[in-house]
Amino acid sequence: MTRNKIKPMLFSIIKHTSPEDLKKQLPKDIISGVIVAIVALPLSIALAIASGVGPEMGLYTAIVAGFIISFLGGSRVQISGPTAAFATIVAGIVATDGLDGLFAATMIAGVLLILMGLLKLGTIIRFVPYTVTTGFTAGIAITIVIGQVKDLLGLTFPEGTPTVDTAQKLQAIAENIGTFNWQALLVGAICLAILLLWPKVNDKIPSSLVAVVAGAAMVGLFNMDVNTIGDLYIINSGLPTLHVPQLSLDLFRDELANGITIAILAAIESLLSCVVADSMISSHHRCNMELVAQGVGNIGSVCFGGIPATGAIARTAANIKSGGRTPVAGMVHALVLAVIMVFLMPYAALIPMPTIAAILLQVAYNMSGWRNFAHLCTTASKGAVAVLLLTCGLTVVFDLVTAIAVGMLITVVLFMKMVSEETEVKGWVYYCDQDSEVTHLRELPKSVRVYEINGPMFFGMTDRITDISVKSFTKYLIIRMRGVPSLDSSGMNALENLYDYCNRNGVKLIFSHANEQPMRTMRRAGFVDLVGEANFRPNIDDAIAYAKSLLEQEQTDTKTHITK
Repeated sequence: MTRNKIKPMLFSIIKHTSPEDLKKQLPKDIISGVIVAIVALPLSIALAIASGVGPEMGLYTAIVAGFIISFLGGSRVQISGPTAAFATIVAGIVATDGLDGLFAATMIAGVLLILMGLLKLGTIIRFVPYTVTTGFTAGIAITIVIGQVKDLLGLTFPEGTPTVDTAQKLQAIAENIGTFNWQALLVGAICLAILLLWPKVNDKIPSSLVAVVAGAAMVGLFNMDVNTIGDLYIINSGLPTLHVPQLSLDLFRDELANGITIAILAAIESLLSCVVADSMISSHHRCNMELVAQGVGNIGSVCFGGIPATGAIARTAANIKSGGRTPVAGMVHALVLAVIMVFLMPYAALIPMPTIAAILLQVAYNMSGWRNFAHLCTTASKGAVAVLLLTCGLTVVFDLVTAIAVGMLITVVLFMKMVSEETEVKGWVYYCDQDSEVTHLRELPKSVRVYEINGPMFFGMTDRITDISVKSFTKYLIIRMRGVPSLDSSGMNALENLYDYCNRNGVKLIFSHANEQPMRTMRRAGFVDLVGEANFRPNIDDAIAYAKSLLEQEQTDTKTHITK
């Protein structure tokens, strides 16, 4: 099964797996799908609320996008749905541009994801630096934590209080800390303790489900003064229905940046989840097919009232641990959630908001990767640490678009600086002592000078070409290029300037061992014709011999001229 193939993994599994093996695996996938649905239920509700939309929209996303992406996806075990990575982005879009803005941004993201897959750009994800992904993931986690302080402490904000960005949330918390509700904190603390400790007691029943039941029971039985989902939201039950809002070209233009951000983040999150899943089951996903599926799934999700979706690492891991090995598990998970949506959704109104806050705090902790963050801070270079901290800080203070853009820009600059420092231009040292301990010496005439260039020749190092100099007695300059893997237009311009410099000083330029890419660039620029094809030699010994022959020919011509 080719990794870059644009074909759903489900179709290949059906085609290449025997009917007997499929029958054996089907019950395991169904059971795993049911278990994953139970895990996804409270998470989908919590993530929808964190995204500033109704709780049912999280389930719409898990149902529609979860089914489509599993059906069309390039992974055997990927489970998709709403994730914490999108919470702050979606909340910001909804707060400023409403649900129509979210629809437009997600549609743009879906189309971009499909195009990325069809253009086979799935492998491009490896060019996103680890420091950038770690930084913005930690920043999102911090933002989620700040966003849950209100419900965890039971604070009450005056109507109309702006809470779009992190600074506004912190200001609102500080101004309204006097409304602290100890009962809300008690419910949240107990639910958080259940989330942390329950897996040690029983790893079969999801801790989030236990926390939801326990929180609802506490508030209901003891008549506690704690807000529930039903107090703040109108719960809509029933299956999602197709809904396309009124859109305009101006709206799509305004949401283009948000759409690009969602597409990039969805690609990163989903493919990272696939990589993690591959390592757990010793398999290989089809990255380009996965991107196409993510695009179709996101378009489907928003058309049926959902929010952006991507691969969810925690739910994918739960699927693998429960025995799921084909996309059927993801499809079953979506169907089970649809059944719950129809028959049990009204009971979601009983879930306390501090319980939702506790679930999201655990999600933020798990996604923060603080151990990796701390490890990078202590072991990475100063430049890498700066990128890490800056990306994290910008995600918290501004937004993900700014964080990724600045993080990538600084990383590229640091990379160019590092590569340019690796490129060196050095001239050969001439030894007059016959008893020198240096071995492998080559005999050179005094009028022949040799320089070696090692490393890529690009715009970050062209100034080093100016270090090449000739003496008054130099007649031939050999440039040894065996250590030059690549040459760009700036490097080409530097060589042209070197040629002019040699011409002014009456020096003939000879090149030794130019590799394929630099040679191709020089031919395209007409530089080979300018210097002369004969002056490009296959190796240094040939170049030296060629320079000697030219020198001898020159001396012979001079003697002949004098005789005449």
